[in-house]
Amino acid sequence: MNRRDAADLAGTVGLGAWVAFGVLVMVVIGHDGAPLWPDDGFLTWSLGHRPDVAEVLARGVTDTGSGAVPYALAALAGAIVGRTVRQRMWAAALSLACLGAGQALRYGVMTLVQRPRPAPADWAASAGGWAFPSGHTATAALTAGLLITAVSLRAPRGATSLRVVIGSWGVLVGLSRVYLGVHWFTDVIGGWLFATGWLGVCLYAMTRWPPASFVSGPPRTPDSPTEGHAPQDPGRRGRSRPA
Repeated sequence: MNRRDAADLAGTVGLGAWVAFGVLVMVVIGHDGAPLWPDDGFLTWSLGHRPDVAEVLARGVTDTGSGAVPYALAALAGAIVGRTVRQRMWAAALSLACLGAGQALRYGVMTLVQRPRPAPADWAASAGGWAFPSGHTATAALTAGLLITAVSLRAPRGATSLRVVIGSWGVLVGLSRVYLGVHWFTDVIGGWLFATGWLGVCLYAMTRWPPASFVSGPPRTPDSPTEGHAPQDPGRRGRSRPA
């Protein structure tokens, strides 16, 4: 897949995610932030299935969706995709910018919607701010997307297991927020859709804008000794240099 096709694919997927996210935002606002049809069921199930070990594990997973971990992983994604020191630094900066700008945009949406969280009595972890879209979920999903993209660029025909592990981590962080009772399930869906939409924007921009050397492989070896050189002037052939 060439760069133009990759950009078009990222843009198409991102656009679809934004449309779905916009619909969900309107539904949440239309219900004044009240739980939607799947929310109570997931929360009720979580409250009834919280053994101590599972709760500790869920807290450990959810902690990886905030703080320094996502930013370190985003920088790692840039280091993976680059082939030279300059490319790695540039790619890491772009990945961090994508994650940071996404956080700012998500916070704006969260402030606009102002959806309350589930009752604090149901919480098994600390939480703050409004509920929609889930911040941990969006952050982990966006970071996972950057990592999967970087791994796919470096090993397009391999590393399937690694991509599955990364994607599973992004999903589990979101599910842990519901399990711990600090988010509604539709908050998590909103976080996944937001992350997919914003990742599509970032990848489209990264693929269209940077020079080809940003994601290109090593320089191609000329097929013939004369490839890549300017043709010699026939009129100069056979001429001897003046003494």
